[in-house]
Amino acid sequence: MTKIFKVFTTKTSILILGVFSLIAITFQSCKDELELPLQGQVNENAIIYDNDWVTLQVNAAYGMLDLNVSTSDPWRSDPSHWIYGEVASDNAYKGSDPGDQPIIDNVEGYKALATENSYYGFLWRAIFEGVARANEAIRGAQLGLEEGDLTEEQSVRLIAEGRFLRAHYHFEAKKIWDNIPYVDETVTESTTNIDVDSWTAIENDFQFAIDNLTEDSRFDGAANSWVAKSYLAKVHMYQLDYDAAQPLLDDVINGGPYSLAMKYSDNFNAATKNSSESIFAIQHTVNDGTSNDDNGNWGQALNFPNGAPVGTTGGACCGFFQPSQNLVNAYKTDASGLPLLDTFNDEDVTNDDGVASDAAFTPYEDELDPRLDWKVGRRGIDFNGWGIMPGQDWIRNPANGGPYLQKVSVFRASQFNDISVDANSAWAPAVSSINTNIIRFAEILLWKAEILAAKGEGDLGVSLVDMVRMRAANPEDFVKELDADGNPTDAPAANYVISPYGSFTGQDQAIKAVAHEYRIETALEGHRFFDLVRRNQAMTVLNAYLAEESTKRSHLGGVTFTPKSERYPIAQSIIGVSNGEIKQNTGY
Repeated sequence: MTKIFKVFTTKTSILILGVFSLIAITFQSCKDELELPLQGQVNENAIIYDNDWVTLQVNAAYGMLDLNVSTSDPWRSDPSHWIYGEVASDNAYKGSDPGDQPIIDNVEGYKALATENSYYGFLWRAIFEGVARANEAIRGAQLGLEEGDLTEEQSVRLIAEGRFLRAHYHFEAKKIWDNIPYVDETVTESTTNIDVDSWTAIENDFQFAIDNLTEDSRFDGAANSWVAKSYLAKVHMYQLDYDAAQPLLDDVINGGPYSLAMKYSDNFNAATKNSSESIFAIQHTVNDGTSNDDNGNWGQALNFPNGAPVGTTGGACCGFFQPSQNLVNAYKTDASGLPLLDTFNDEDVTNDDGVASDAAFTPYEDELDPRLDWKVGRRGIDFNGWGIMPGQDWIRNPANGGPYLQKVSVFRASQFNDISVDANSAWAPAVSSINTNIIRFAEILLWKAEILAAKGEGDLGVSLVDMVRMRAANPEDFVKELDADGNPTDAPAANYVISPYGSFTGQDQAIKAVAHEYRIETALEGHRFFDLVRRNQAMTVLNAYLAEESTKRSHLGGVTFTPKSERYPIAQSIIGVSNGEIKQNTGY
């Protein structure tokens, strides 16, 4: 067994070394009278676990939400999981050149290997570092109460925040690897990941947070009782436990402080983050004095249009994470403004695949859902204020990645050097303060709609789906045409037609419609692969996708999705350091 232990240094850095993580958290001392021995060690009893100190511990646990262990290849553990949740699905290609970041090629081709420690080991360590920090905060709050440095009210509140964060990190691990250990504050040795009831442990932590947090957050992005209720509902939805999820969703919808933002695009705009729709989001900031802007959304650093003057005159980096043709097709509507649930992929939205940037091109003229052009960069359409997307000149390797670009993490041109990193101060001007959404209120509405559709109850969820659709129908939020000087006009950039269903024809349509709405509403936000797995649709949907897409993208030829790929491999480095306590997932 590998023991977990603590070492206190002259900088009051807490090092937790063990099977799950290697972390270094630097705190400033809260006590002037704390004198550290010259040999660089101090007894744990020298620390006074009062409200200031333990709050710092809790804040350090929040600090790992971005999973940025270091800015060395931070996309490996980006909290949006664009690699593991989108490239692994039918929503996106890896993009860029074949062989650049080859492990992502393996994710896209369902050839992930347990020996790819630099990705899966890195991600595991980042997540369980968050667990370790949360447990340190919980222990600190318990010790502070025991020693009289915290009141019971203070201790319970701090423990509740710590348990919320611990549950979040374990949920992240659960959806990625499924078979995980559950590490609470009492664990002192490596422990198994086999036959562990981690779902119940996650639920218990969130329930404790619900019962002991107030309705208000300490700061933007912090937990409160409403956030915990929403997250517990999400946990139940991932188990398809509709009976447990429904009352929580009802409570959040009917009594919570949330509502849909007026504009769909507000959810991906740093200037309007933490809106009424944002339930839980990872907070990113830049230009805040941190080294190398470490608090920015570094996990998206690869995902700007390659070589384009977006954020820099020298050419942005690096052409990864390109939306699929299948996703673009999913935004087609009929003349009445409703989705083509069964036939959207029969014919492609017009694209410039293989068409040179200096050749004539006419964008798709038929009906489209307006959300498409806030998620996907298409030729002939304004690219978040950076001008008309010109086509292949902004694509690093069109034959490999196709004709589209993602826009979710790309800041507006008007915000450059305000909410983004100056191109002269970092190699990746894509880094910005756009938040990473974990739960939006739109998801709450669509989860409740899913339950009604599955149970055949009420209006089958149509009124909730229509709420989401009608927000997207706000013409003030349509991407606009540009005039000759590059300024937006009043004219929509495409033929946007979207309308409410009004009613569903029956339960079959309701179930399809809710699933389709969730896809196009949350596309490229990191949910798609995990959503397919939780609904037991991954095999069916992804193999149908691969059969079609292999005719467009040669690198997908011969690729099939098998049951083992519903969970990712556990890195051999993790298994090794656990002395065999951690067991590999089946098939790897």
